Amino acid sequence: MSLPPPDPKSTCLVTGASSGIGAEVARELARRGHGVTLAARREDRLTELSEEIEVEHGVRAETVALDVADADARRGLPAQLEERGLQVEVLVNNAGFGSGGAFTELDADAETAMVRTNLEALVGMTGVFLPPMVERGRGAVLNLASLISFQPVPFQATYGATKAAVLSFTEAIHGEVAGSGVTVTAVCPGPVRTEFGEAGGFGGADDKIPDRFWLEPDKVAADAVKGLDNGDRVVVPGLRNQLLSLGGQHTPRWVLLPLLRRFYPVGD
Repeated sequence: MSLPPPDPKSTCLVTGASSGIGAEVARELARRGHGVTLAARREDRLTELSEEIEVEHGVRAETVALDVADADARRGLPAQLEERGLQVEVLVNNAGFGSGGAFTELDADAETAMVRTNLEALVGMTGVFLPPMVERGRGAVLNLASLISFQPVPFQATYGATKAAVLSFTEAIHGEVAGSGVTVTAVCPGPVRTEFGEAGGFGGADDKIPDRFWLEPDKVAADAVKGLDNGDRVVVPGLRNQLLSLGGQHTPRWVLLPLLRRFYPVGD
């Protein structure tokens, strides 16, 4: 088993835990008896979730108001948690956001901020918490990638690039720490009904995505934590999405890109 056993002095740090997949991953870990530390910018949401988790699962649920894009805040987290008598043995890098539209028409500063949040912060958080796990010989890191990681998608150029990089980074680190007692896993969900999509994370293509391809966040969380516990390198929830991931990897780009461009309702 790749997940360390639950311990009162250990915690699972989940970023972007205020809603959606992050909140469901926290619930799933708590359901397995693990204490959790919920991190996000919306502290009111975190407090509600922590109280729910403690009542329903009887585990310790801490909260941390955190902007993962703040490098100083990331570096200060271990000491902050140590003051609470906690050691991070599971890290879930879930925080992130998306955008949709022709790159030439999007705000360049916002696109750059997305790279900082989706990729730079994930690498930074992993750099803070993975080395101590390897030293202890136990631990687990779950990184949120995406089905979009497997192919470029017009009108989601920056978002797709960040998620492709997350997948590549995760697979490489998974190979580096093999045999150390620590596992690193990427979960690559397709469209999930969360606030992410409502905020435009799918580039306005939501209405064109058939219902059969949508997943609920609790399903994604359950598959992700199961895969992490199994020591899997990559988890793609849902059989249809697994087939799409294979198609995305192997379809020639001269065929794939025009098809995907027609699918998106923006930029025409």
